[in-house]
Amino acid sequence: MNLDDVLRLLLDPITQFAALVVALVVARTLVRGRPTHRFIVHIAFFAILTILLVGHDVAPWTTVTGDEDLTHKMFIGVAKATWWAGGAMVLASSVRVFLIFERKPREGRLIQDLLVAFIYLGAALSIIAFVFDLPVRTLVATSGVFAIVLGLALQSTLNDVFSGIALNLGRPYTVGDWIEVEGGARGQVVETNWRSTHLLNDTNDLVIVPNSTLAKATLTNLTGTDSVHGSKVVIRALPTRSPAVIEETMKTVLLSANTILKYPAPSVSVTGLDGSAVEVELSFKVANLGRTGIAKNEIFDLVFRHAKAAGIQLSTAANALTEASPAESSKHPGTPWRLLTSIPLFSALTEDEMETVANTMKRCTFKKGLVIAPQNASMTSLMIVRSGVVSVERDEEDGRSEELTRLAPGDLFGERGVLMGAPEPATMRALTFVVVYEISKDHLASVMHERPALVEELSQLLAKRVETEEHLRADGNAGAEAHPVSLAAKIRHLFRLPHGSIN
Repeated sequence: MNLDDVLRLLLDPITQFAALVVALVVARTLVRGRPTHRFIVHIAFFAILTILLVGHDVAPWTTVTGDEDLTHKMFIGVAKATWWAGGAMVLASSVRVFLIFERKPREGRLIQDLLVAFIYLGAALSIIAFVFDLPVRTLVATSGVFAIVLGLALQSTLNDVFSGIALNLGRPYTVGDWIEVEGGARGQVVETNWRSTHLLNDTNDLVIVPNSTLAKATLTNLTGTDSVHGSKVVIRALPTRSPAVIEETMKTVLLSANTILKYPAPSVSVTGLDGSAVEVELSFKVANLGRTGIAKNEIFDLVFRHAKAAGIQLSTAANALTEASPAESSKHPGTPWRLLTSIPLFSALTEDEMETVANTMKRCTFKKGLVIAPQNASMTSLMIVRSGVVSVERDEEDGRSEELTRLAPGDLFGERGVLMGAPEPATMRALTFVVVYEISKDHLASVMHERPALVEELSQLLAKRVETEEHLRADGNAGAEAHPVSLAAKIRHLFRLPHGSIN
């Protein structure tokens, strides 16, 4: 084959058309999964094909074919059909790329599919009209009977499809919302398609609900207009204290919670009273639905601690108006003893050692708003919250004050100064009337000399506290000093204890 034959072959429209189609197939394979790149490939293919056809005097939008031979007519027909299909691909790709609702591509999937279906249906009718030169109106009319039969056969599927269209237009929920369906299905909407809506429930299972079922059922959108979600916890307490005292204690519970929103403010209401219990409802809001379980866990823990501190007994299924036996209540009646026994840190102590520590503890009270320990103060006593709420606040350089966390009954502070000789990184302020019991450094030193294993517990506590403070301050640089092993070594050095723990 000489050069003239090669040039003639390259200039042949059939060869050019075949090469362009092959290039399209290869390019689509390379850009699979990338809608924007696929859109560019379709535009380039459609533009080049248009130039090629117009350059050879072929108008795809007309039915004129001329007196060409059969082979040429077949080529022109295939080229025109490809041109209409290429135009449909450009429009369909533009829908996939640009028609996005509220920046959630999966939310508009059903509407996108409907528009793409109409585009390809229009392209098919155009091919019938301009390539095969058939009357489209007659074809549509004669297909009516077939459409009726097909509609009856696909009645259930079409019901889901049109229900999905109605749900997308009515927009009772969007992708990302948490919904609850009448009958028990509950989860986060992750996708809506032609036939169904996909929900991801609390156990991370995918629940597929037909659109027709959703259209008929009563839906509860748990997300609402924003991500803030409300929740409640019901507490039943024995009527050994007045409802007003129980209500005030539950308000303190909500005040000391760190996982709920401070605004809008949580609330407490007494919802029931009889001879067996006082029923109280604690209502609060969290930043998003996913934090509801975490918030409830914290609320239950705080209810237990604050109720114990206030002398409130929680109700049981049976009539539990029984009190501790006289022998048990008279053995260790003091508040310091009960406070120590409720703290896991001192669980390793024997009864004699715990009795010794309890006898040395000093009770201190602070009025609401009073500073218990200022920032950068070096404390010489370990403070245990008996009742009330303590706010941990850090003073910024610009004069503002940032709250890091809140402490509830059973929480400790002052461990930095006692165990490391370091200043407090934040101010301790009483949010309510606060009662604390303090253990002096000297008394704690005598206990650690008797029980060196307590050093490991204290170092773990201090490491966790340092890590929490660094996380709340968004520094993320607790460093090697916050490691329990390093802290234990510092505590042993400060208290002149031998290395290694003795159980």
